[in-house]
Amino acid sequence: MIYLDHNATTPIRPEVLDAMLPFLQEQYGNPSSVYALGQASRRALEEARAETARLIGAASPDEIVFTSCGSESDVFAVMGAAYEAFESSGGVKNQIITTSIEHEAIISCARLLKRRGFETLFLPVDGQAAVSAGAVEEALSERTALVSVMHANNEVGTIQAVEPMARRCRERGVLFHTDAVQSVGKIPVNVEKMGVSLLSLSGHKLNAPKGVGALYVRRGARLQPLITGNYEKFRRGGTLNVASIVGLGAACRLIRTEGERHAQEWARMRERLVEGILAEVPDSHLSGDPVNCLPNTVHFCLEGIDGHNLVVALDMKGAAVSSGAACSSGAAEPSHVLKAMGISSDWVRGALRISLGWGNQPQEIEAFLKMLPPAVDKLRAANRISR
Repeated sequence: MIYLDHNATTPIRPEVLDAMLPFLQEQYGNPSSVYALGQASRRALEEARAETARLIGAASPDEIVFTSCGSESDVFAVMGAAYEAFESSGGVKNQIITTSIEHEAIISCARLLKRRGFETLFLPVDGQAAVSAGAVEEALSERTALVSVMHANNEVGTIQAVEPMARRCRERGVLFHTDAVQSVGKIPVNVEKMGVSLLSLSGHKLNAPKGVGALYVRRGARLQPLITGNYEKFRRGGTLNVASIVGLGAACRLIRTEGERHAQEWARMRERLVEGILAEVPDSHLSGDPVNCLPNTVHFCLEGIDGHNLVVALDMKGAAVSSGAACSSGAAEPSHVLKAMGISSDWVRGALRISLGWGNQPQEIEAFLKMLPPAVDKLRAANRISR
């Protein structure tokens, strides 16, 4: 199979699995235990924390809080910051600002907070899925508790200019969170340079296992815990998933040494995909920013087909792609990201997302480009007959 859906999930690299196995077998100690078996787990856990901090340029490993996934990190950031700001301000700070193209975890939090009395603003995007830093600044008020803008969009790959947004928030004393689940491991991410207060990442997008994520919490940023307990310096309760956290640390270490080379390879393959689809598939529209985008992500809207049917057809030919975000693949509603970009419903239906990752080779791209045009032609012909 040609796997081209790395934005949905990634395979665990052999080096990552090798690092994890001892902590699934003989090194099974609870990291909170004081005896040797537990302390071996504690040392491995703290090294993984340090590796995660190094990858994103955090000033201290203590700024890393381990979670179960990127969605939990998002929810912790948004809900934890909102509740803390509201209470510490005596109810003055009751506004959340985010965008119309965020991951469902963020959007759901914003809607929940609205039902609980918060004001929630969803900033619009342009036709390339870009958010204006000026729009963020204009929306800020004395009541703003948090601004959350994703670093790179999971569907179309557009990268947001989070640095000036974070700077404006910092000047106003407002926490700024970015969902970097899709950007960490694909482009350089440095929290000090970006100036963000909070940043989410996820292991299974980095060739680490599912079930582990992290939230960067800048020193001084205050959040209310959603899972209470005395773990993670009282920021998140629950016994930690040591084996998966060790896997995350190993993946972060690999990215620091190999990430730039892989990104360059993906960019070349992405360029070939764009060139080939535009040349061989009529009535195809490249979505998102063609330049300021993730090096591994290609998104097209194809007229006259249903994206779900195309995914099935390509699967039967041996290629795994997506028609949208993995979290909404079973949803009947069209992509909220494409709708926010102003793309018409006829084109939204024909969404195709191709996302590259570790293991992909140029010959796979050539094979995919040979199978895509006839698959599209067949679906379009069937649609014409049914009409």
